[in-house]
Amino acid sequence: MTQIPFTKLHGAENDFLLTWTTDVPASADLPDVARRICARTTGFGADGWMLVDRAPGGLRTRLFNSDGSEPEISGNGTRCAAAFALLNADPLLGEVTITTVAGPKRLRLIERHGDRRFSFEIDMGQPVVEDLHATLQLAGQSYDATILNVGNPQCAVFVDTMPLDWLAAARQAEAHERFPKHTNVSFVTVSGPHTLRAVFFERGAGETRSSGTGSTGAAVAAILREVCKSPVEIKTPAGNLYIRWEDSVYLTGPAEAIGEGRFFLEY
Repeated sequence: MTQIPFTKLHGAENDFLLTWTTDVPASADLPDVARRICARTTGFGADGWMLVDRAPGGLRTRLFNSDGSEPEISGNGTRCAAAFALLNADPLLGEVTITTVAGPKRLRLIERHGDRRFSFEIDMGQPVVEDLHATLQLAGQSYDATILNVGNPQCAVFVDTMPLDWLAAARQAEAHERFPKHTNVSFVTVSGPHTLRAVFFERGAGETRSSGTGSTGAAVAAILREVCKSPVEIKTPAGNLYIRWEDSVYLTGPAEAIGEGRFFLEY
């Protein structure tokens, strides 16, 4: 039996299990381990499992969703990786570069609350917009969406009021024929010139309480649609995330350690 140590953290209730890569057997089937360790009833429960390596000048991460698929990046998860390093006494000196599949991301420690709660700002880079106003037929209705990439693909659907069947529509959007590799989906309402409300359905994980990249995509789309101005506060079911768009797009949010454990891996 193999034992895989992990630390559980969450970024605005988007939860992850983090493990040093050196603690995982080289022969391990990583997607299978992710599915098993993230299972809500037979595992420890999480939206994703992240492997972390120390790298020159920072860290390197590899993320697996709870269904075993491997996304390019998680904004909330990358903040959790920085917190994971601090918990392990890595001297980040307030800033760290974390290399993700989507490229290197620079994080700055904003605040530390005690031993296990942190706030970070992450440089998300420049967004790439594919279609500012795309019409999608979802759950029998026509929706206006912005399709873009903020390190991973996003479909931000703008609505005046949140539809009761948003989850069914989001699930359909995630696997829409327009997205052969699937996409992350947010449903977004505008609350004010600097405020959005959003809910999220992520490819590989399903409905999540918040999303760092989803919030980034929603805010960028709202700014480009000229319905919001930077900075933008995104109110999620789990609390607030913050975006400012200057020379780059910056995401600020929390990361909190919940506990530690060992997963018993048997085949």
